[in-house]
Amino acid sequence: MKFKTAVVRKEHFNSAHRLHNVNWSDKKNIEVFGKCNNPNFHGHNYELEVKVIGFVNSETGYVIDTKILSDIIKTEVLEKFDHKNLNLDVEEFKELNPTAENIAMVIYFLLKKHIDKDLELKIKLYETPRNFVEFPF
Repeated sequence: MKFKTAVVRKEHFNSAHRLHNVNWSDKKNIEVFGKCNNPNFHGHNYELEVKVIGFVNSETGYVIDTKILSDIIKTEVLEKFDHKNLNLDVEEFKELNPTAENIAMVIYFLLKKHIDKDLELKIKLYETPRNFVEFPF
């Protein structure tokens, strides 16, 4: 009997962002986003968990080679997001509000194109030690 196995890679990056809806007034943005709407931005120390789920390959013993997974995350996420202003420096957020939910979704799609289609991918992104999002759910 075959069972699926999950492989999880944990990473860390620091980014600044501002939560802001250009279609709203300044007053409404402040009401909805509060301190996160600071015009001078604010930052987080994000913790990222990338979970790849699938059957263990009988020849390699791997679901996915963790070195390959690490390299994909480094290229697609860390090099783009770490020590960057998400609103200003990351193309994916030029017109997308960089909420934790949207960041997790963007990370998923950046990584998914490099992960074998037979494998499941799950993203867990911690914005603070107590607040995190999962995508997809």
